[in-house]
Amino acid sequence: MSAATTRSRTPDRLCAEAVDLARGAAEELAAPGVVGEHVGMVAEGDRVVTHFFECKDPGYRGWRWAVTVARASRAKYVTLDETVLLPGSDALLAPEWVPWSERLRPGDLGPGDLLPTDADDLRLEPGFTGEDAPPPNSAVSAEMAELVEAEDADVTDRTAVPARGSIAAIAEELGMRRARVLSRYGLHSAADRWDEAYGAKTPMAQAAPASCVSCGFLVAIGGSLGQAFGVCANEFGPADGHLVSLSYGCGGHSEAAVMPKPLRPAPPVLDSMAADEFPLRPAADTGSVPSTDLPAEDLGHS
Repeated sequence: MSAATTRSRTPDRLCAEAVDLARGAAEELAAPGVVGEHVGMVAEGDRVVTHFFECKDPGYRGWRWAVTVARASRAKYVTLDETVLLPGSDALLAPEWVPWSERLRPGDLGPGDLLPTDADDLRLEPGFTGEDAPPPNSAVSAEMAELVEAEDADVTDRTAVPARGSIAAIAEELGMRRARVLSRYGLHSAADRWDEAYGAKTPMAQAAPASCVSCGFLVAIGGSLGQAFGVCANEFGPADGHLVSLSYGCGGHSEAAVMPKPLRPAPPVLDSMAADEFPLRPAADTGSVPSTDLPAEDLGHS
């Protein structure tokens, strides 16, 4: 370790007294009235001292003007070294810069926006675009292709040319004939994202009477993701048109509450539509009519 490193960090006397020189340098660099009171100093090394002044600019709250002065060995004059505006412990700082690819969030892409992908995007891997040659990372190597041709020749007519589907046709059928396809990492990240939105741990699924795996509104999808996800086709459900986990569920399950047929009222016992006759005078043949042969009573009229 050098002797300069082991020396005391006591500020040089002449450099420490050069407050006016430091203030003048700060005022020359800053706008008028922005440099405030002297708030301290620190020894940067032998005969090197940094003076700090308060910054009164409203846009730089908590910042300080730092002016570094120095003195050569055995010199009597202090010279200016550097003037800069530095943040303090309670300074108002801008958030740390983050690349746009990391700031992007789901739903930020709008009409007309382009979202390029990196050549080494972990979510993608090379697909197959060749005509009849297997891709470099394919398990169907040249040796395996020759073996398949030999096996086909053993079970077919020796005089006939064995017909075998091309790899390009198989890749086309499987949806792999693209420049890049989803990698295993891309599949897993998509599955985790979809399961978080429409999975078994959501409040809707926790209160559902049954899961989507037994729902008639579930539309199956192909590929490896079809083993865990499907598309909801219930227009009244909260996940209509979305990929849902087979363990997801909602109150719109097709078998949650099968509506019974409406009850038809039984025919009435009495015919309430007919009208009953109620005579105002008793009939003559009932025996309840008073005899007309009796003398009429005198009612006291003249």
